[in-house]
Amino acid sequence: MLKVGLTGGLASGKTFVATLLENHGCHVIHADRIGHEVLLPEGEAYPAVVQEFGCDILQPDGHIDRKILGKLVFADPKRLELLNELVHPHVFRRQEEFFARVAAQDPAGIAIVEAAIMIEVGSYKRYDRLIVTYCSPEQQIERFREREGASEADARARLERQMPLDAKRKFADYVIDTSGPKGETARRVEEVYQKLRAEAGSVDR
Repeated sequence: MLKVGLTGGLASGKTFVATLLENHGCHVIHADRIGHEVLLPEGEAYPAVVQEFGCDILQPDGHIDRKILGKLVFADPKRLELLNELVHPHVFRRQEEFFARVAAQDPAGIAIVEAAIMIEVGSYKRYDRLIVTYCSPEQQIERFREREGASEADARARLERQMPLDAKRKFADYVIDTSGPKGETARRVEEVYQKLRAEAGSVDR
């Protein structure tokens, strides 16, 4: 089984590329969705996060209000680091369970984890190969504004807090340029998939 990390930046096309790879038969899991799950009232990280950040982050039904929590941590790098320390171990454990399931079901398969900050936190080292999705900062801002209805100032502020895609590209085994039409991106994904397929068939894990 080949373990593949898929990352990028704000609105750089990660989810679209993940969907295309899944359509090719890859096994895909999304780290942000796992992050949401472990913060649910029944989730593993919920008690520690509520204890650390207080009941003000809770909605009336007891769920964590992710927008309120986001405002608390994204303006304070130390608090963001603390939140990651509380959440990431549970996310990584679920990823390992995902790898174990894929290895048992499809020993020659391709298991892909899509996550935004795997380079920043060093978890990219856990994978056999790393894919980075890439487009220009201007396209990231435009896409984010269209998707979220955000202001340009908010989009730029979010982008400035992230590691630039040009820096992330240096870590990549494969770069998928998403700046053109979706058909071009799909063709590049097909090329990368074929290379991964060949590699997966040659590994014995």
